[in-house]
Amino acid sequence: MPDDIERARELIARAQRITVLTGAGVSTDSGIPDFRGPEGVWTKNPKAELIWNIDNYRDDPEVRREAWRERLDHPMFAAVPGRAHEALVELERSGRLLALLTQNIDELHQKAGSSPGLVAELHGSNHGTVCLGCGAVAPMAEARDRVRAGEDDPRCVDCGGILKATTIMFGEMLDVDVLTRARDATLACDLFLAIGTSLGVHPAAGLVDVACAVGAEVIIVNAEPTPYDPVASVVLRGGISEVLPAIVG
Repeated sequence: MPDDIERARELIARAQRITVLTGAGVSTDSGIPDFRGPEGVWTKNPKAELIWNIDNYRDDPEVRREAWRERLDHPMFAAVPGRAHEALVELERSGRLLALLTQNIDELHQKAGSSPGLVAELHGSNHGTVCLGCGAVAPMAEARDRVRAGEDDPRCVDCGGILKATTIMFGEMLDVDVLTRARDATLACDLFLAIGTSLGVHPAAGLVDVACAVGAEVIIVNAEPTPYDPVASVVLRGGISEVLPAIVG
């Protein structure tokens, strides 16, 4: 591990155009459980994944009620950024960060101080709601307050339509503009840093292929093996909050 840490530090130090991809492992030390890890939400309870499917959510009121119960008590809304988030703010200050692409929906990168203009939320954000009927967008806090007051399936105040979080659920298309931005940043980088992601969900995982195609060095920092470990210049295991500050500091 010490040799790998030093190799990663060298690659980051000499890189001029860095694109970062983050996943749930970046936020676990902030008290937000991941999904597919050994202690992940879906690993422990496969049925929990049902509420993240748009068809189930739209068609089944009980699925929506369960989703709202989860949103009401989810630790994401009280979470604060950790050392990994702060390390990426420091990396941005070096002036070499092209983009911070994230699969996370917790907005902790922005809370830590990452420039919103550099953050691309591939899977949306859990801090807003959108109506499936009229498309009206509102803060998630407003809907959570209504649930706290007794509504178990709050509806759109404009048209009475179904409300969902401004996240990308299974069965929904990712935002084309966000995807294009992510691909462009990857095509332009000379170092691609994948942190805390299983690299098992596409199209986000496929950005590693794009980085390799343009000759960028790839560093993977993750607690568990990923399908892309064999193509990486360096693979680092261990706690993200310890490893990441060590290689970007």
